[in-house]
Formats: sequence, C-alpha cells, structure tokens
Amino acid sequence: MHPIAPSAMTAFDIAALLVVASALLGWFNHHFIKLPHVIGLTVMGALAAIALMTADALRPDNILFEWVNGVLNEINFTNTLLQGMLSFLLFAGALHVDLERLKVSWLPVLLLSTVGVIVSTMLTGLAMWGTGWLLGLTIPSIWYFVFGALIAPTDPVSVLGVLKEENVPASLQSAVAGESLFNDGVGIVIFTILLGAALTGADFSLAEGLHMFALEAGGGVVVGLAIGWLGYRALASMDEYTLEVLITLAVVMGGYALCSSLHVSGPLAMAVAGLLIGNHGVSFAMSDVTRDYVIKFWELVDEMLNSVLFLLIGLEVIALAPGRAHILMGCAAIVITLAARAAAVAVSTMVIRGAQLDEPGAGRVLWWGGLRGGISIALALSLPPGSTRNLLLAATFAAVLFSVLVQRATLGRLIDSLKAKHAPAVEEADPPTVH
Repeated sequence: MHPIAPSAMTAFDIAALLVVASALLGWFNHHFIKLPHVIGLTVMGALAAIALMTADALRPDNILFEWVNGVLNEINFTNTLLQGMLSFLLFAGALHVDLERLKVSWLPVLLLSTVGVIVSTMLTGLAMWGTGWLLGLTIPSIWYFVFGALIAPTDPVSVLGVLKEENVPASLQSAVAGESLFNDGVGIVIFTILLGAALTGADFSLAEGLHMFALEAGGGVVVGLAIGWLGYRALASMDEYTLEVLITLAVVMGGYALCSSLHVSGPLAMAVAGLLIGNHGVSFAMSDVTRDYVIKFWELVDEMLNSVLFLLIGLEVIALAPGRAHILMGCAAIVITLAARAAAVAVSTMVIRGAQLDEPGAGRVLWWGGLRGGISIALALSLPPGSTRNLLLAATFAAVLFSVLVQRATLGRLIDSLKAKHAPAVEEADPPTVH
C-alpha cells in the first residue's frame, strides 16, 4: 500500500500531518531528549530529514523520501505563512506586552524597531553580498537584502523567560518585549517591499521604498487601532468567555483580511490591536475567568504555530540537499547577523542621545538577547522555490539554530557576569579594636 500522492492531499490533510508529526516528535523529545520544545522539534525534524535522505541513498526504491519532499512542495508557504500564521503569532506576542512599562522605554524601543531594523538589514545584506561574491554565487544582490530583512526581527518569547528568571529590571524586560513586537512588523514591511523588487526585477528606489513603507506601516497602525478599539468595545459589552475568545479570533482573522484588501501592513495592525486588547481589554473589558481563557488560548495558539514552524524548517533539510555553498553561507550568516545586531543596538541606544537605557550592561543584553525565531523562519519559508531560496533558507536555519541553542543557553550567564561586574563593592568592616 502506497502513501497518498502529495498532489491528492487537501490542505486539511497536510495540516493534520504537520500537527500529528509535531505532537509525536514533541512527546518523544519531552520524554527522552529533553531539549526545550521548539529546539527539540527543529533538531528532530532535521534528524528525521537526514534519516530519510540516508534511507533513500541506501535504498533508491524507498518512496518515503520522495513522498515527504512532495508534501513539502505542495505547501503554499507564501499564502499559509505570510497571510495566515504571522497574524496569529504577532497578535499572541502583543497580548503579553505591558503598555505602561513600554511607555518608560518608548524611545529606545522606537529606535530599535525602526532605525535598528534598517541598519541591521543594510549591514547584513552588504556582508552577505560580499560572502556570496567570494563564493562565486550568481545571485542578484537584492536577495541578500531580502535575507537581511527577514533575519532582522527578534523573538521575545525565549529571552523574556531568562530575563524574568534573572530578575532583570522591568524596564529592560519591557524594552526587549516592545522592540521584538514592533521590529517584527517593521521587518515584515521591509521584507515585503524588498521581496516585491526582487521578484519583479525592478531597480530598487530608496525614495519609492520609503514612500511604500510610510503607506503600509502608517496604514497598518491606523487599521490596528480601529479594529483593536472595536474589539475592545465588543469585549466590554459582555461577560461570556467563549464568545470573547471568538471575538479576539475575529479581530485577528478579519483584521488581517481587511489589511490585505487595503494593501497596508497586517503584521503591524495585529501588533497594535494585540497591544490594545492585551492592556485595556484585559484590564477593563474582561472578567478574571475570561482573562484566563483568552490568555491561555493565545498562548496555546502561539506554541502550536511555533512548533509547526520549527518542525518545518527542520524538515526542509530535505529540499536543501546541503552542499558546500549552503554550509558556508550558514556559517557566515551566524557571524554576520551577530555583528549587524551589535551595530543596530549601538546606533539605536548608544549613539543617539536620550535613547540610552539606564541599566548597566543593557546594550550587551539587547545584543546577545536578540534571538531569532518563528517570524524569521516563516518569512524564509515563504520565499519562492529555487536555488536562491535554498541558500537563504540554509542561512536562516543556521542563524536561528545558533540563536536558540547558543545565545539562549548562555544569556543567563552573561546577565550574571554583568550583575557581578556592576555590583557595588562591599566595604570590609574595620577589625575590632583590641584593648
């Protein structure tokens, strides 16, 4: 009995396959490997892909490898990820950001999520372009800047857990969360503009790019405020947790569809709407029971979607068939993204007067704590199929994997060392006088 041909599988079949695979591998990781959940799924997805490739090499008549590759090719990543998953991920992330604390660090957050993203995109693109030239790759230069845009956004979920464990000041936690929330939206707008230029082959105009950015970003913020306010008013008019959870879903799905029809930034709209509902809605429009259900529902959605994304990028090793260029580009991406992040943090919070954070070592925490995650993976997977996509996917895979395996694991030690370095010296008490 042969598996169902990938072309005969419906969208539901593919979604069911991914969720079941995520659940099974997650269960295995929890009981035996015990890595953090999304990291374990990425590693196990990659190992499963390697096992399938090995089996195919040993037994060419084994159709399982070809079938899995066919399933991956059947997924319309552009529609599924850019117009589906991202709206849920950004809204879920925005629900947990404290607006009052964010106001305290508004200037560094604003600069990190705008100037910082632009600086990171430009520097990463230039350095990756140089790397591609050294490797003799014949890729149009615009694609390197597309990679710079997709790898610029940071993921707050993992790093915030460490910051809370280490009792880092609330203002720094808010700066990290706020930056990650808004640089996702800004990075996606820049990515969309650059990707459009790359696909059409048109020369990229900075003036036209800025004009499009202003329209998309500004329009997204306005729509986000409008749908967030309507959602807040609807939530405040009742106390029925099942219906109120449904209203938050309507805000996300209906709001994102509206943004698509208006050609404004859906991601920024979701961030703004989530911020409004997560603060004013949670505080003034929900009972304790409703608040508990809404927060837990969106935590579950966020966890499930991240699980599928990290599994997908692990399985994409099949499509990559990694060669020398993929490995070298991946190694270069790790170094380049770290250097670009350092420059972006320096320009945003150290060079510009008034944007400095008061906490000692805040710049180093923002640099090393700038983890990449589900957003970068989703954007990379949404690229059109081809050799260029495979190279950029390899670079994304390496940068994200290093981020969650190395940076996430060592951030706590960095914070401890900074605390020890900046702790006030305790003066030794004078010895008692002997008479």
